[in-house]
Amino acid sequence: MSYEPGWDLYRTFEAVLRHGSLSGAARTLGLTQPTVTRQIDALESALGTELFVRTCRGMSPTAVALRLQPYAETLLQTTAALVRDASSANEVSGTVRITAGETVGIEYLPPILAGLRRSHPSLHLELSLSDAVEDLMQRKADVAIRMIEPTQKTLVKEKVNTVEIGLYAHESYLDRRGMPKSLKDLTKHDIIGFDTETPVIRAVTVPYSWLRRANFAVRTDSSPAQLAIIRSGLGIGYYQSRAASQTPNLVRVLEDQFTLCFDMWIAMHENLRTNPACKIVYETLGTALAAMPDD
Repeated sequence: MSYEPGWDLYRTFEAVLRHGSLSGAARTLGLTQPTVTRQIDALESALGTELFVRTCRGMSPTAVALRLQPYAETLLQTTAALVRDASSANEVSGTVRITAGETVGIEYLPPILAGLRRSHPSLHLELSLSDAVEDLMQRKADVAIRMIEPTQKTLVKEKVNTVEIGLYAHESYLDRRGMPKSLKDLTKHDIIGFDTETPVIRAVTVPYSWLRRANFAVRTDSSPAQLAIIRSGLGIGYYQSRAASQTPNLVRVLEDQFTLCFDMWIAMHENLRTNPACKIVYETLGTALAAMPDD
């Protein structure tokens, strides 16, 4: 390699990989197509290898390009985290990225985020709905809210609440099919459940033989979709009790026989403890979520 390629060349490389074309990368980066072409040529020259094969369908990555892709993505993620940290180093301003599960992000966070913006108008917030704990380790997010305790030693964490999961059905469904009197009766009903069986789900569902993917009439990993399907009267499904209790015409099913409880945790990378923006978001979210009333 004759010289060290500049960061902008890797950014262009990643954009061409993502879009599969020079024109798509140019639009995303705000550059002209000839500029993108020159930068790809320059990177190939610096690395001493061909990265793309030009075809009639666009830019086809070589095996070398695919091998380099995760490094380029990590570089962009690290750069974005650096900019977020630097932009809010001395005051409550800049951007803080929050990740949470879908139900928490949709049902609980909006009013808290609205309060943060009113108190800190220079603060910009990004909300990513995801359950991937590794988001914080890879610095794809600054603050995370999780239903499982993070175990990484480099994280600051705090248990803020407990979430209860119950079974619910729309009253129209129960009018048609009747109220089950036991968990065994659920085998005669239409159950709405998960699509992807994770290790956490497997551990939780061990005592409940009926709570298996093969038994579900409808399968989805989207919490809002589960709630919408339950509301439609299609069948019986599980949902967070605090949110379900606020939905008209939903009826709790077998409350004395089925209740799951998960601890709610908030966490952030320890390097962000001195970042004013991340600190105020972490503390505000933790206080507000801890103050949520019981179901």
